[in-house]
Amino acid sequence: MSFAPTLTRTERTLILLGLATIVIFGMKAGASIVNIVLVSLILTLLLYPATRWLRERGIPNAGAVGIVTVVACLVILLVLFLVVRSFDMILTDLPQYQAELTERLAGLTAFFGAHGIDVTQMTSQMPSLVTVIPQIFSSLLNVGAALMDLFFIAVTTIFMLLEAPAFIGRVESLLKDQPEKLRQLSRMSGYIIDFIVVRTETNLVHGVLFGGSLALMGVHGAILWGTLTFLLGYIPYIGLLIAAIPALFFAWLQFGMWGVVAVVVVVCILNLIVENPVFSWLAARKFEIPALVVILSVIFWGWLLGLAGMLFSVPFTLLVCILFHFSDELRWLNTLLGVGHLFEEKNGNPPGPDKNPLKPSDLPDK
Repeated sequence: MSFAPTLTRTERTLILLGLATIVIFGMKAGASIVNIVLVSLILTLLLYPATRWLRERGIPNAGAVGIVTVVACLVILLVLFLVVRSFDMILTDLPQYQAELTERLAGLTAFFGAHGIDVTQMTSQMPSLVTVIPQIFSSLLNVGAALMDLFFIAVTTIFMLLEAPAFIGRVESLLKDQPEKLRQLSRMSGYIIDFIVVRTETNLVHGVLFGGSLALMGVHGAILWGTLTFLLGYIPYIGLLIAAIPALFFAWLQFGMWGVVAVVVVVCILNLIVENPVFSWLAARKFEIPALVVILSVIFWGWLLGLAGMLFSVPFTLLVCILFHFSDELRWLNTLLGVGHLFEEKNGNPPGPDKNPLKPSDLPDK
């Protein structure tokens, strides 16, 4: 005989939400560790299609992971080399930038003075770039901590990739009596992988075009600003705007307001070309997530995990949506957020079948 009272659905939901609140603040307290795990998970989802493609061509799992790891490391080293090289060039030319800034401020003072506005005191208090820029770089780049985090992320990602086939097999075994849930899990995991891959491809196109355009214009640090565009492009809506600010500043230093106008035109054209037609063309399906949900995701994950949370806010939110979907008490949250349709089959086929961890051939027939 059980003495525990039967809980209503509302009571169970409240208990789950209370536990979720505890988990959230626990993640906040251990953000450094959570960041490593979640970023490694995102990288695993990004790299897993490549390892599976190699396995399908007869290469053992360990060999496939090794090849993908070597290629990824070479790409990261190339990016780091370009970034460090750009940093070094900017630091070397700081006296030139300071002279250009002084000239631009003198022009602004003369312009406003001609209209009866005295901005001499304001412009005279502008800090020296020779002092400010090195401080900004040193605060953004804590080399020791960054290298340590990269090491742990790399190791965790490698072991996740090695474990992925066995883990997928265990999931299939657990859900073998629930084929519909298995299909839904496969569909949603494929959707997340599809989103990450397409976002990365789009960011690469955007970063290369933006950096190349700046280089043709002669803007200092063009490679660095293109790389920054690629990285911050993962932050929905505001990332690309933030990435354009340094390029606008250096264009103003070198070419005045006409340089700023030219960069703004480039930014607008690339957003129209890359963020709409190219993104839609690369996508296996349209990623219909309400804009409000995306913005709230950026705010929440940014508060919880910092920059990494902002960069991967949408994939993290989609992972949480999977948990909601497989809970009878919390499934209504997906409908309320407007993402319930992501779990519905479209024309009877799961999205992005070539990227799905669970291949359609592995799934039970309807």
